[in-house]
Amino acid sequence: MQMTSAPHLLAEDGPEYERILGDALRHAHERPDLEGVGDRLNTEQLRTMALSATALITAAAATEYEHYVKARGELRRAATAEGADGTPAPDGPQSTAAGSGAGIGAVITVLTPLLAGSAAVIFLLVGYLLKAVGPSVTFGGSLVAAGWFFAAVAAAAILVAAVGLLVTALRNGATSLAAENEEQELPEDVARAREAWRHALLERGILPFLRDALADPTAGPAARTPHRSPNRIPKVGYSRPDFSGPDGGPAAGPRPTFTSPDFTSPDFGGPEHQPD
Repeated sequence: MQMTSAPHLLAEDGPEYERILGDALRHAHERPDLEGVGDRLNTEQLRTMALSATALITAAAATEYEHYVKARGELRRAATAEGADGTPAPDGPQSTAAGSGAGIGAVITVLTPLLAGSAAVIFLLVGYLLKAVGPSVTFGGSLVAAGWFFAAVAAAAILVAAVGLLVTALRNGATSLAAENEEQELPEDVARAREAWRHALLERGILPFLRDALADPTAGPAARTPHRSPNRIPKVGYSRPDFSGPDGGPAAGPRPTFTSPDFTSPDFGGPEHQPD
């Protein structure tokens, strides 16, 4: 069945995608079509661009990825059905409780040396200061003893933390080896589907993307976002009123004229000038 849209890359396959991308960048100098690496764009820039375009790149191998995920899911369901002997699944309640216990233990392992060391420093400083000021004060001796006790607790906590880190490192190494052995022991159909996805992802997804990025460095995901000029004001669906002076408007009608009243002095004359 053909896919109409690319599936989302599962979290467990993210490291595999990054590993294939890293191998392609590491051997880029061996490919003539990627000879521009280091001139136009360096490997870190290409890696950042490819990680930002994960969905775009993985879509080129969507069919192979769907087939691989389907084959892997069938294998896991078969293994679960064969090994169903009452043991809780890895994501069951006991696993959750174990994870919570491990988290609390890690917090205690980190905080105990800090708190015990701080208490030791405070008690020792205050205790020796009191003994120096008043040798007869017995409280200073008690503080010194408490300080050395907390110092011993801090040292023991540091030792336990170091042993825990060593055990965790050895366990992770064993888990990685087990994962590699499990990968090598995959059934033929699952291994073939996985190899087909890897090949399609590299040849149809990663390499064409790197070639396009080297041919046009501005075509990366960050450059596809249109840039807006800071001085450009977007237009809205209406225009502001047209305010203009009297000369800019339509032809005006005749304006009324006003003249000042004709004020004259009264016509008074002498006795010889009597009004008519």
